[in-house]
Amino acid sequence: MSEKIDLSNYVLSEDDEFMNANQRAYFRAKLIAWKNDILREARETLDHLAEESANHPDLADRASSETDRAIELRARDRQRKLISKIDAALQRIEDGTYGYCEETGEPIGLKRLDARPIATLSIEAQERHERREKVYRDE
Repeated sequence: MSEKIDLSNYVLSEDDEFMNANQRAYFRAKLIAWKNDILREARETLDHLAEESANHPDLADRASSETDRAIELRARDRQRKLISKIDAALQRIEDGTYGYCEETGEPIGLKRLDARPIATLSIEAQERHERREKVYRDE
């Protein structure tokens, strides 16, 4: 199995066997790089928030700073949830279920996985899921 894939040079091909060793290595590398970027950004946010914790004498400045902080923390919380989805995708690569729809068992498709490497549903299954969700939301 190819453990090292150069993301800048590797090209996914629909002609190859689905989820072959190179594709799994490609998606593993892509997911790990994405996770590392998120963790790096989180560290930068924490450093920024620590520096920004100065008291603002002006009430408007303080309110603005608190709003900025709340937005940053909300974004970090979303990214924390994203990290758990990335970890789940990495686990699926390890157990051999990555790239297959959780609902139908069919291949999700390389283009969809390349665009959204944490996808767990094929486009058709995702659309059905969203239609059901909309029906329940509208009731």
